[in-house]
Amino acid sequence: MVNVSGGRALRRVRSYGSAMVDPANLPNPERALALSYAPASTRPGLEALFALDTALGTILKTTREPIVGQMRLTWWYEALGRLDTAPPPAEPVLQALGRHVVPQVGGATIATIAEGWEALLETPLDDAAVERFARLRGGQLFAAAACLLAVSDDRIAAAGEGWALADLSLRLSDPQRAAAVAAMARGRLDTALTGRWPRRARSLGALALLARADLAVPDHLVGSPKRVGRLLLHRLVGY
Repeated sequence: MVNVSGGRALRRVRSYGSAMVDPANLPNPERALALSYAPASTRPGLEALFALDTALGTILKTTREPIVGQMRLTWWYEALGRLDTAPPPAEPVLQALGRHVVPQVGGATIATIAEGWEALLETPLDDAAVERFARLRGGQLFAAAACLLAVSDDRIAAAGEGWALADLSLRLSDPQRAAAVAAMARGRLDTALTGRWPRRARSLGALALLARADLAVPDHLVGSPKRVGRLLLHRLVGY
């Protein structure tokens, strides 16, 4: 974890996530639909991973001082690492991770997702910081999910990075910077969504499809028939 200073980094990001949620009750219906494509035995772990991502994103939404944000992210980073050697504390997301994820993906590995979020606290938020965010937030999150799914595909890393970058681009307050990040996201998503996805990985492919749809039409209607139909087609045929 790195030290940061200054207040502009947090102000550049308009909003992230919502209040911390129980991992079994994801607030995003399209995400819940995409994760439902995974084998039933893997869904609690996938939901726990995305609940962690929501909790980390909430820190940036609710913190104005970068040093406070870094302290809160450091708490999560250390708590995640301790899951490898100690029972989780009485915190719903950590307990779900300890139960459904850590037996297959180590806590120290999951903790790097917090480092990805921390990159947004850097001033200036340059391309190197954005790339670090993409690789450690999105790439690492999707890699952990792929481990739970017992699937290997070179496109998964690009899908995760593109998914994270698309999300960031929609929340940056600087239109020029947002457009540049969106272009980075499109490149990765186009790579990820080339060819047919293996059945066990289609929940992650569906998330990449949603991210690309968000970039195409930022003022989208979540859950519209067109978007849901596209997800269902991906579930059936993998494209």
